[in-house]
Amino acid sequence: MDLLQQFQHYIKKENLFQPKDKLLIAVSGGVDSVVLCELCKQAGYDFVIAHCNFQLRGAESDRDETFVKFLGENYGVTVRIKKFETEKYAVDHKLSIQVAARELRYNWFYELLDLMTTDDRRPTNNQPTGHTTNCSRKLSGPTASFILTAHHSDDNIETLLMNFFKGTGIVGLKAILPKQNKIVRPLLFARKEELQHFATANHLSFAEDSSNAADKYTRNYFRNQLIPDLQKVFPQVEFNLANNLQRFRETEILYQQAIAWHKKKLLEQRGNEFHIPVLKLARTEPLTTVLYEIIKDYGFTAHQNSDALALLQSESGKFIQSPTHRIIKNRNWLIISPNETKAAATILIEEKDKLIYFSEGQLEISVHNITPNHKLSTSSQLAQLDAANIHFPLLFRKWKTGDYFYPLGMMKKKKLSRFFIDQKLSLPQKEKVWVLESGKKIIWVAGMRIDDRFRITDRTTGILQLSLIVT
Repeated sequence: MDLLQQFQHYIKKENLFQPKDKLLIAVSGGVDSVVLCELCKQAGYDFVIAHCNFQLRGAESDRDETFVKFLGENYGVTVRIKKFETEKYAVDHKLSIQVAARELRYNWFYELLDLMTTDDRRPTNNQPTGHTTNCSRKLSGPTASFILTAHHSDDNIETLLMNFFKGTGIVGLKAILPKQNKIVRPLLFARKEELQHFATANHLSFAEDSSNAADKYTRNYFRNQLIPDLQKVFPQVEFNLANNLQRFRETEILYQQAIAWHKKKLLEQRGNEFHIPVLKLARTEPLTTVLYEIIKDYGFTAHQNSDALALLQSESGKFIQSPTHRIIKNRNWLIISPNETKAAATILIEEKDKLIYFSEGQLEISVHNITPNHKLSTSSQLAQLDAANIHFPLLFRKWKTGDYFYPLGMMKKKKLSRFFIDQKLSLPQKEKVWVLESGKKIIWVAGMRIDDRFRITDRTTGILQLSLIVT
């Protein structure tokens, strides 16, 4: 098959888009994007061109912009162009130039999808071909369907190697996908050399980017230095890697299926929390990988995975924290709970905490020295406990079946379910009950009764006072 036939076959095989779809082609002016435009033209697809001027190469950047405008005129399609202050954006957002340019262009491309109309198909008297847009207004009519980029097989090989050396794991080995949401790469089947031959055979003009020859960017180092050196030892290295990419894609699918199976076995959702049975998790193989795949969804990094593993052997109350969540060891469970306590059903209270917000209200915590004339409170909303018998961190959570405590004034334990029957609580009332734990022992059924083992006695010198404010 010639390149056009391969192009059409690849689009159909990967189900990238349909003949009726309107396409937004990202065109830099280089040979890859120019060939993509020509292939779309020869295949009869309806498209619009988008060009980013990152203003990083002075006159050369302006030259590329002018070239792309003429390209649009030759094809009789609209060209959308936007200038970016890329260096300023990179400094303001503490990004590398490459990452800044990527964010800017894809943000703009997605914006364009919502702005483009069927009027972009052909130039009109009121809208000349090659016009520049600032995307500041919403246009009527249907939107474009997909963003097309000219990434090819050589780009994919470079991405695979970069991901491998960065340590992105199995997910990174699939490299660039043919389709991700609205972004489509219909040239991933083709080598760079094939695109250049097509351009020559079809007498296509294009603009050379001088930065492609420089090694200051990571990708260019792989392209200009590492891969040529590898070819000296393994002449077929690019061919072999290109063939392996499909295998890696399928391997990653199998990997995700296995992870989903483990998550289904291990994760028990309770409201906004996820509970993991410690014993079942400890028997899981491969433990390290499965645990990381679970916790990374909640903001935990690969460096924290060893700390998460250590929780399996730790005492109750130990925890690790990400920007959004905590993993708390509570008896035979690991509990993944939001840091935002109002959304959590399990809240860790440290010694420094003075006020806790939870779904039913607030809990105020304070410690006082006992005085000779101290009088105990009779309010059910206020608990006063012997501070010497209490060890932080405390666990404030909703009660669950099997919980028990020693009600004040009693010498034997009682299950909370039986205690609630004695108190004549309705089902809605029981659903709102929280308990406070210290060292696996319930010290207070909040708003109802303290545990007799933590009551104030003649030997008490310090008081932990807990005040419940129900909203």
